[in-house]
Amino acid sequence: MSDKWIRRALPRTDPAARVICFPHAGGSANYFTPLARKLPRAIELLAVQNPGRQERYREPRLESIVELAEAVLPSVSTWLDRPTILFGHSMGAVQAFEVARGLPGGAPVVLFASARRAPSVIRVETVHQRSDRAIIAEMRALGGTDTRVFDDEETAALYLPVIRSDYRAVETYRCPAEVTVDYPITALVGDRDPRVTRADVEAWRTHTTAEFTTHVLPGGHFYLGDELDAVAELLGARLSVGTGEPGDHRG
Repeated sequence: MSDKWIRRALPRTDPAARVICFPHAGGSANYFTPLARKLPRAIELLAVQNPGRQERYREPRLESIVELAEAVLPSVSTWLDRPTILFGHSMGAVQAFEVARGLPGGAPVVLFASARRAPSVIRVETVHQRSDRAIIAEMRALGGTDTRVFDDEETAALYLPVIRSDYRAVETYRCPAEVTVDYPITALVGDRDPRVTRADVEAWRTHTTAEFTTHVLPGGHFYLGDELDAVAELLGARLSVGTGEPGDHRG
């Protein structure tokens, strides 16, 4: 199945379940490849590739979370033929939430919201309005991006517009407190995240009519890089697929 929105990190033959990942601001689908290698072989990981980056760099960037969600929703819907987790990290968490809002009732879906405050927790943020230098400083503070890419002017010219557009999308996103989905939500956060507190992620509880759980893991905003095993275990347990050797396995 060919789709410009979806990347199959390590394709599986007839997987028992799937995880569909939504990236952080400035992120791309390949950020989740290390996680794919940690999952049980019965779970296939798919990752969303938003426009404006990597092989989609010539396409117009979308600067609204709702627009991003509406655009990817048809592609996501084609993969929901078995139990599925929508796993969104940072900006990706609210993109995944908006996708969940657009799904028909009864879809076999669980939402994992990682390193992002609940949709109704509003803070005025203006990173997208700052200078290039200030945006790079924000990237360094969060620690998830190798900021050496900004040392080269040509490379920076490719990365910075994407990051600015994504920050505009997530910083202008608003969602009323009463908006809910009928799918279970699991919220994850690093215990040293400089931007997201435990209370911020606990507030996701108000956005589901179903089960809610939360997990605090060691690390900062990009705890995922050091906690791949723990996250893979949580995903496998939630999908009831906890056995089998993990690894870079095709088929």
